[in-house]
Amino acid sequence: MADEFADQDVIRRLLKESGTWAFVGLADNPAREVYNQARLMQQRGKRIVPVHPDAREVLGEQGYASITDVPGEVDVVGVYRRAEYAGQAVDEAIAAGAKAVWLPLDVVDEAAARRAKDAGLDVVMDRCPAVEWARRG
Repeated sequence: MADEFADQDVIRRLLKESGTWAFVGLADNPAREVYNQARLMQQRGKRIVPVHPDAREVLGEQGYASITDVPGEVDVVGVYRRAEYAGQAVDEAIAAGAKAVWLPLDVVDEAAARRAKDAGLDVVMDRCPAVEWARRG
């Protein structure tokens, strides 16, 4: 994987300065990693937006069926889907005007990351927000 998708300055900026994180794959299931990551970001003062076909409320926030359905600005789209489905979520993030996409550990799609970067989005790939947050103390 290219180091350009793990730029520490980009990671630091997204964790510090972003306000709204949309989590693709977030359902009301505390056993899933996406739930834990969304809860962590919420505890850190971020507005979280669940994006899941069920469009149910999660962690007290209204859910939406797709990224393009989310009203308002989205700073970061966290793509918590298997790598083979990540490209579609990245393309929706681009279409929705998101500012960044974050593909967590083991979600690697370099072609999708390249499309996002070429469209002007910040991209983080194969990194865990919780681990990166802990590094920043």
